[in-house]
Amino acid sequence: GEPLENGSLKFMFDRKAVVEFVKPEDKDVEEIELELIDAGLEELEVGEESCLAYGEYTAFNTLAKAVEELGLEVKKAKLEMIANNPQEFSDELIAEIEVLIDKLEDDDDVQDVYTNIA
Repeated sequence: GEPLENGSLKFMFDRKAVVEFVKPEDKDVEEIELELIDAGLEELEVGEESCLAYGEYTAFNTLAKAVEELGLEVKKAKLEMIANNPQEFSDELIAEIEVLIDKLEDDDDVQDVYTNIA
Protein backbone atom coordinates (compact mmCIF):
# COMPACT_ATOMS: atom_id res chain seq x y z
CA GLY A 1 0.00 0.00 0.00
CA GLU A 2 0.97 3.61 -0.45
CA PRO A 3 2.34 5.35 2.64
CA LEU A 4 -0.22 7.69 4.14
CA GLU A 5 0.42 11.28 3.27
CA ASN A 6 0.72 13.59 6.22
CA GLY A 7 -2.39 15.45 5.11
CA SER A 8 -4.52 12.37 4.61
CA LEU A 9 -6.42 12.88 7.83
CA LYS A 10 -7.10 16.53 7.12
CA PHE A 11 -10.33 15.76 5.31
CA MET A 12 -11.76 14.55 8.62
CA PHE A 13 -11.39 18.00 10.12
CA ASP A 14 -12.71 21.45 9.35
CA ARG A 15 -10.66 24.46 10.26
CA LYS A 16 -12.92 26.78 12.18
CA ALA A 17 -12.60 30.21 13.69
CA VAL A 18 -13.56 30.01 17.34
CA VAL A 19 -14.15 33.13 19.40
CA GLU A 20 -14.99 32.68 23.06
CA PHE A 21 -16.48 35.64 24.85
CA VAL A 22 -17.96 36.38 28.24
CA LYS A 23 -21.73 35.95 28.20
CA PRO A 24 -23.09 39.48 28.61
CA GLU A 25 -25.70 40.19 31.27
CA ASP A 26 -27.09 43.25 29.54
CA LYS A 27 -27.46 41.89 26.01
CA ASP A 28 -29.77 39.39 24.40
CA VAL A 29 -27.75 36.46 23.09
CA GLU A 30 -30.12 36.00 20.16
CA GLU A 31 -29.51 39.59 19.16
CA ILE A 32 -25.75 39.02 19.33
CA GLU A 33 -26.16 35.92 17.21
CA LEU A 34 -27.97 37.87 14.51
CA GLU A 35 -25.29 40.54 14.53
CA LEU A 36 -22.51 37.96 14.25
CA ILE A 37 -24.13 36.01 11.40
CA ASP A 38 -23.23 38.95 9.15
CA ALA A 39 -19.63 38.55 10.29
CA GLY A 40 -19.47 34.89 9.33
CA LEU A 41 -20.94 33.18 12.38
CA GLU A 42 -22.08 29.62 11.72
CA GLU A 43 -22.95 28.46 15.19
CA LEU A 44 -23.18 30.01 18.63
CA GLU A 45 -22.81 27.81 21.68
CA VAL A 46 -24.12 29.47 24.81
CA GLY A 47 -22.74 28.33 28.13
CA GLU A 48 -23.45 29.58 31.64
CA GLU A 49 -20.62 32.10 31.71
CA SER A 50 -19.29 32.25 28.21
CA CYS A 51 -20.31 31.84 24.60
CA LEU A 52 -18.46 30.19 21.75
CA ALA A 53 -18.87 31.62 18.29
CA TYR A 54 -17.90 29.30 15.45
CA GLY A 55 -17.32 30.39 11.87
CA GLU A 56 -15.35 29.50 8.77
CA TYR A 57 -11.64 29.99 9.39
CA THR A 58 -11.56 32.56 6.59
CA ALA A 59 -13.95 34.68 8.68
CA PHE A 60 -11.65 34.62 11.72
CA ASN A 61 -10.64 38.28 11.71
CA THR A 62 -14.11 39.53 10.82
CA LEU A 63 -15.75 37.43 13.52
CA ALA A 64 -13.27 38.36 16.25
CA LYS A 65 -13.57 42.03 15.34
CA ALA A 66 -17.37 41.89 15.29
CA VAL A 67 -17.42 40.39 18.78
CA GLU A 68 -15.19 43.18 20.05
CA GLU A 69 -17.23 45.83 18.28
CA LEU A 70 -20.35 44.59 20.05
CA GLY A 71 -18.54 45.50 23.25
CA LEU A 72 -18.17 41.89 24.31
CA GLU A 73 -15.19 40.70 26.30
CA VAL A 74 -13.19 38.22 24.24
CA LYS A 75 -11.75 35.41 26.36
CA LYS A 76 -9.92 33.80 23.50
CA ALA A 77 -9.94 33.70 19.75
CA LYS A 78 -8.26 30.92 17.84
CA LEU A 79 -8.35 28.69 14.82
CA GLU A 80 -9.32 25.17 15.71
CA MET A 81 -9.48 21.87 13.88
CA ILE A 82 -12.94 20.43 14.44
CA ALA A 83 -13.88 16.90 13.48
CA ASN A 84 -16.54 16.98 10.82
CA ASN A 85 -17.50 13.35 11.22
CA PRO A 86 -17.03 12.30 14.83
CA GLN A 87 -16.17 8.62 14.94
CA GLU A 88 -17.66 6.19 17.41
CA PHE A 89 -14.96 4.11 19.08
CA SER A 90 -15.09 1.25 21.55
CA ASP A 91 -13.83 1.89 25.09
CA GLU A 92 -10.78 -0.34 24.53
CA LEU A 93 -9.87 1.55 21.40
CA ILE A 94 -10.36 4.90 23.11
CA ALA A 95 -7.98 3.77 25.89
CA GLU A 96 -5.39 2.82 23.26
CA ILE A 97 -5.86 6.09 21.40
CA GLU A 98 -5.44 8.05 24.63
CA VAL A 99 -2.15 6.27 25.34
CA LEU A 100 -1.02 7.11 21.82
CA ILE A 101 -2.09 10.74 22.21
CA ASP A 102 -0.18 10.99 25.50
CA LYS A 103 2.92 9.67 23.75
CA LEU A 104 2.44 12.12 20.89
CA GLU A 105 1.93 15.03 23.26
CA ASP A 106 5.14 14.11 25.09
CA ASP A 107 7.00 14.29 21.79
CA ASP A 108 8.64 17.71 21.50
CA ASP A 109 8.17 17.73 17.74
CA VAL A 110 4.42 17.43 17.98
CA GLN A 111 2.68 20.75 18.50
CA ASP A 112 -0.99 19.91 18.78
CA VAL A 113 -2.85 16.65 18.69
CA TYR A 114 -6.38 16.67 17.35
CA THR A 115 -8.81 13.77 17.58
CA ASN A 116 -12.33 13.29 16.45
CA ILE A 117 -13.46 11.00 19.23
CA ALA A 118 -17.06 11.82 19.98
